[in-house]
Amino acid sequence: MPDPASDPAPSLNLLSPLTQARGVGLRRAEMLATLGITSVGRLIAHLPMRHERHEEERPIAELTPGQIVSTRAEVTATRVIDRRPRPRFEAVLHDGTGRLDVVWFNQTFLAQRIHPGHHLRVQGTLRRVANKLQLANPRWEIVPEAGGPAPREARLRPVYPASEQVRSWEIEAAVRAVLPVAMPLIEDHLSEPFRRERSLPALAEAYRMLHEPRDDDEVRAARRRLAYDELLFMQLAVFMKRRQLRSESRAPALAWTEAIDRHIRQRFPFTLTPGQEEALGEVVRDLTSETPANRLIQGDVGSGKTVIALYAMLLAVASGRQAALMAPTELLAEQHHGLITASLEGSRVRVGLLTGSMPRAERERTLARIAAGEVDLVVGTHALLTEAVRFRSLALAVIDEQHRFGVHQRATLREKGADGDTTPHVLVMTATPIPRTLAITLFGDLDVSTIRGLPPGRRPVTTRVVAPDKRREVYEFVRRRIEGGGQAYVVVPTIGDEPGEGEIADVRGVLRELEAGPLAGLRLAALHGRLKGSTRDHVMARFRAGLVHALVATTVIEVGVDVPNASVMVVEHADRFGLAQLHQLRGRVGRGSRRSVCILIAEGSTPESQQRLRVLAETNDGFVLAERDLEIRGPGEVFGARQSGAAALRVADLMRDRDLLTLARRDARDWIERSPRLDRMDEALLRRRVLKAHGAEFGLGDVG
Repeated sequence: MPDPASDPAPSLNLLSPLTQARGVGLRRAEMLATLGITSVGRLIAHLPMRHERHEEERPIAELTPGQIVSTRAEVTATRVIDRRPRPRFEAVLHDGTGRLDVVWFNQTFLAQRIHPGHHLRVQGTLRRVANKLQLANPRWEIVPEAGGPAPREARLRPVYPASEQVRSWEIEAAVRAVLPVAMPLIEDHLSEPFRRERSLPALAEAYRMLHEPRDDDEVRAARRRLAYDELLFMQLAVFMKRRQLRSESRAPALAWTEAIDRHIRQRFPFTLTPGQEEALGEVVRDLTSETPANRLIQGDVGSGKTVIALYAMLLAVASGRQAALMAPTELLAEQHHGLITASLEGSRVRVGLLTGSMPRAERERTLARIAAGEVDLVVGTHALLTEAVRFRSLALAVIDEQHRFGVHQRATLREKGADGDTTPHVLVMTATPIPRTLAITLFGDLDVSTIRGLPPGRRPVTTRVVAPDKRREVYEFVRRRIEGGGQAYVVVPTIGDEPGEGEIADVRGVLRELEAGPLAGLRLAALHGRLKGSTRDHVMARFRAGLVHALVATTVIEVGVDVPNASVMVVEHADRFGLAQLHQLRGRVGRGSRRSVCILIAEGSTPESQQRLRVLAETNDGFVLAERDLEIRGPGEVFGARQSGAAALRVADLMRDRDLLTLARRDARDWIERSPRLDRMDEALLRRRVLKAHGAEFGLGDVG
């Protein structure tokens, strides 16, 4: 019977279980599996989150005071000294050559982690205190008495995302065992000439340089390569989707004449601004072509995007086709419906509303009329995406507040109008200004039109940030403004009667407080998302008519609400809102002739929240705010990882890597122009990796 120990190691590939890899061991493989690291490939793809410089390890007897030193030794004694104001945890280390005292100030909890008998690796600045060698607050880790990483040379040490069960050094040990075997297995999807032109290392070498870097330059080069790959995959998916849509689909070319243009403009009680005219020209060029429009219109709060959308929808109706407008909330859908209906009063255009809370009978009647082509222009919420909705001849789908919807929802609405021969144009709008860096990443499959400047009559809003102890003064100011003929919004984070809210202001509580206190005797009303649509309409109608002095509301008023006489806004717990959202809320005032003020009541409990509120007080420019918000919080927080593609970005950073994003975007555009489907023989690996990363997100599974 052959000796199992003499059997050759099994042939490994990147999919091989770690249990088959020499040097990992069954116990460690099982521990790594708790982190989702189950194969050779997944281990190599588990990248360090940072690197630490480890000095050459020396015995205690050879350490020199005044220098950064590194050593390992056994803990022989520990104690806690709980003396204020600087409690501390102390340990005594011996390695057979000498004694080292270690102290951690304000870290007495370490007594639960470090015990006599443990072996520690410590690094820090060595000092001589009372004729004893001492390290204060050193970097430390528990290491095995034998085995484990024990280099004596100075080096950059990778620090991995780890857990209580699996420590960083154990992951490092597994990587060191597997990396020599894995390196030859890593195929590169970029050719050597392509890499050389862009100063990119080979893919296998990039992984080696991150796991076992020789110096900081290698770490930077490796990170740049992997970040470029992530951005390239995303941009290739974007351009594949664009190409697929433009080359394989045909949209109805809408009619445009000077007579139609004149007829539509007569419905607008004002002249378009230069910024609106420029965006409108781009939209008209799109809609009069058979190439399906896929355009994002972005502009600051109140820049007039809705006018562009209405013009586009009326162009569809003038061509004998249907148009649909989808809004993120029922309140906004109802407001769009009301404004459009009022604008089209006396015309033959038939406008319909479709929301989820409509009575069943009314909903079914509306669905039947849409399917029969008896509604020209449909305004709705997500209800437009349900299977029951069928259009007779949808030529244009307009989506308001694009960042609330994902790629799939755009595609679903587009499919509603596909009649076998044509697919509808899609126009999306957002009043949340998006920095160009993020726009080409989030909405890279869209053409972007930006409306700069505000319509005549819009006045800048003064913004003040105040502490909670100034609340009474704030509401005294609100009362004076109301008594002077104005109206006010009071925005709070929650509705009320919800578990776990604690001390957070809510609509019901604030309404009761204001009615009994600083705004007593004035007419107040509540507005939030749980109210019936008819109740919301009634409240808003009374507010518009001036019958309600102050509206206490949640963020349902964030977009679309237009009451020129409202000139004061108070936001409670403002630090709980995002910068873009606060800017949206602020945009509800400043719409009339009165000087408008937005007062943010906030604790400013973290440096980040304080910074965000300061930025808001300094500028009214939504694009400046968007850039700053992106810098402070990152794209995943600002727009949500759901549709930002940021979930796929593990190495790249959209702010730090702007230049790399520009390069990847240019390369992806050129690549898809040469090979629209990535179906050449030498592109098979690249195509597979692009589809794995973004195929589902962009609906690319059927490409090729």
